[in-house]
Amino acid sequence: MLKGKNILLGITGSIAAYKAAFLIRLLVKEGAEVKVILTSAASEFITPVTLSTLSKNPVVSSYTAKDGTGTWNNHVELALWADFMLIAPLSANTLAKMATGLCDNVLLATYLSAKCPVYVAPAMDLDMYKHATTRENLTKLEKHGVGIIPAEDGELASGLTGQGRMAEPENIVAFLKQRFSTSPLAGKKVLITAGPTYEAIDPVRFIGNHSSGKMGFALAEEAAQRGAEVTLITGPVALSGLSSMHRVDVVSAADMHEAVQSHMEQNDVLIMSAAVADYTPVVKAERKMKKQDVGLAIELKPTTDILASVKDRKRPNQVVVGFALETDNEMENAKGKLERKGLDFIVLNSLNNEGAGFGHDTNKITIISKDTKTTSFELKSKQEVAKDIWNEVEQALV
Repeated sequence: MLKGKNILLGITGSIAAYKAAFLIRLLVKEGAEVKVILTSAASEFITPVTLSTLSKNPVVSSYTAKDGTGTWNNHVELALWADFMLIAPLSANTLAKMATGLCDNVLLATYLSAKCPVYVAPAMDLDMYKHATTRENLTKLEKHGVGIIPAEDGELASGLTGQGRMAEPENIVAFLKQRFSTSPLAGKKVLITAGPTYEAIDPVRFIGNHSSGKMGFALAEEAAQRGAEVTLITGPVALSGLSSMHRVDVVSAADMHEAVQSHMEQNDVLIMSAAVADYTPVVKAERKMKKQDVGLAIELKPTTDILASVKDRKRPNQVVVGFALETDNEMENAKGKLERKGLDFIVLNSLNNEGAGFGHDTNKITIISKDTKTTSFELKSKQEVAKDIWNEVEQALV
């Protein structure tokens, strides 16, 4: 989606300027052509040599070249060259200048000349970010058509913790890919479940499974990059996702069922990739059970069948995808589940395939559609598998 795009990257005076090096590498990897404009304050945090090496283009930091030739760095031509302009990080100082039309450096002159879309990623300390004038200035930019990539929460250079960190480069790239997406998913609302559920025996112990959530997270990130608005409902996992996704953390099968029921109606596509426990203890001890020298019997009862509950409320225009992890009679069991649950697609993977299933970074799948079309894929990374799944689903959206 960014391949062949001309991107003009403005870097301003913020400690987050060091992240621009990583951002440039990601943009170039996506196939974009990147040119950099650096303010004098930004050059105190990162050098032009680093940026020109990574972008493979000269860095502009003043109206005239600093090689003694007096060559004019034509800000009008730079603005016309760009398919879009990105300022990351955007300092409070440059934000205020942009909001008021102040033009005292080549970056601001280029911004005022730009006819292309402009996006900014603010970076400043949390009190500065919350300040009324900062909020007013960001609102002014939005009214002028500038796209705001919100600052993220985390540890700041001051040592404080809060919102003000420049969005991580991966999240900025995902944001941009959303904006330029031509995918049938663009603008669609997508609900994805991921990870395991934990069914409490007592406050310490639980019944669970080995699901890492990697497949569900890969599906969510790919959907977001294709322009979808993603809600990710996840069981207990040690994963972080893109900041643009709405994440709902749950623990038990009952929690996940409740979350799915409350979110499913407004979504166009549901992908149920979570490994939900089939059984839960009838009685959950309120205090830790002490180990004894005799056996322990735990009575279990079935959990709510989330897919079956989705079938009962599914709208005619919703696409629902389920997963089947099998060890025996794999194709027969998967097709049976596809029909019983009223799914549009089911993704079959087998624990008999090396490198597939729980805990791996790879997967080997077969996708079966409701019209019995079957498509098998080789072992791939879960990121690539996510692309295969969405490619199939997109055909149902066209």
